[in-house]
Order: sequence, then C-alpha cells, then structure tokens
Amino acid sequence: MSRRPAPSEHPTGTTAVVGDRVLTLPNLISFVRLVGVPLFLYLFLVVRADVAAIVVLAIGGTSDWVDGWVARRMQQVSRLGELLDPLADRLYILATLLAFTARDVVPWQFTAALLARELLLLGSLGVLRRHGYGPPPVHYVGKTATFLLLAAFPILLLAAAAPGAATVAGAIGWGLAWWGLVLYWVAGAMYVVQASRLVRAMRDRRAGVAA
Repeated sequence: MSRRPAPSEHPTGTTAVVGDRVLTLPNLISFVRLVGVPLFLYLFLVVRADVAAIVVLAIGGTSDWVDGWVARRMQQVSRLGELLDPLADRLYILATLLAFTARDVVPWQFTAALLARELLLLGSLGVLRRHGYGPPPVHYVGKTATFLLLAAFPILLLAAAAPGAATVAGAIGWGLAWWGLVLYWVAGAMYVVQASRLVRAMRDRRAGVAA
C-alpha cells in the first residue's frame, strides 16, 4: 500500500509546489540547525558555556522561521525539507528540555507534559502508517507552539545564567513557555482528530467495497 500524505492545510494558508530537490538553501539551513543540537548539548552540559549555549539556542529558534520563509520565497519547498524542518524542531525541543531538566532550569513536570504530547503524536502517526498514510503536514497551531517554545528556551537559560536578569527574563520566558505548552497540546489534539477522521474514512471505504 502506498504511503499517502495525510491531507492538511498549508501553515500559511497557501498551496506550495513541493519538489524533490535536496541541495537547496532551506535544506542547508535545516542541516545546520540539526548540527546545532549536539553543539548546544556539548556547550551546556559538558563545558558549561552558558552564554555560547544561549547563542546557539537563539540561532536555532530564529532559523526555524527563516528556513520556511526562504523555501516559500525562493520556491524551494521540498519533500526533504518538509521532513527536516519538524525533525529539527523536535530535536531542539527534546534536547533542550532534557538538558534543562538535568540542570534544574525547568521542573521535570514541564518536561513530562511535553514528552507526553510527543508520545501521543507518535501513537497517532503509528495508526496513520498502518492505514497507508504518511505524517500530516505541520499545522500553523503547531508551528506557533514550536516558535513560542524555541523563543522561551534561550530566555529561560538567560534567567538561570544571569541573576541580574532573572526576574524579567524568567517572567517572559515562562510566559512564552506555558503558552507554547498549551498550544503544543492543542495542536496534538488537532492531529489526533485528523488521524481519527482519516482512519474512519478509510474504514468506511473498505466497508463499502466489501459490501
């Protein structure tokens, strides 16, 4: 059975032409973002270079928006890019959460809430694959949640690394983080609903053929 992509509205509300090119500027940006994940972990957990880690996180969060904008602007949207972009986002979020939890920057309950959402999404993707569907395109709610979380992390790290900025940076960082967490779960619920509708439609078609 062929792997059909689950239909969904493009995050910008427009239809983009998806190509098969690999060597594109947006894909290069995504590759650099992937390299930034182990670099951040090394800086933050091994050498404890918090300022450099803040810079890496800030660049990673900013480039999350840049690669998508460049892809649409230069008409270089590709299937590889559609896989690399959310992969880089999730790796940044998961790596940062685990590192922050290890150094008590965020409480374990916050990390557990985000990890539980990822498990929910993985379960939905497994159900879709069993029925011949690929992963659904990223929804704008999910992109907004990711943007908020990636913006919150360097600010929370700044609050932990610079006591003089702890009050202001902490308030801003946690405001963004909690909004990101809420929207992350909203997006997860939307993906689950979408997956259930696709599976139900597939079962109805099979029942119609069998009849």
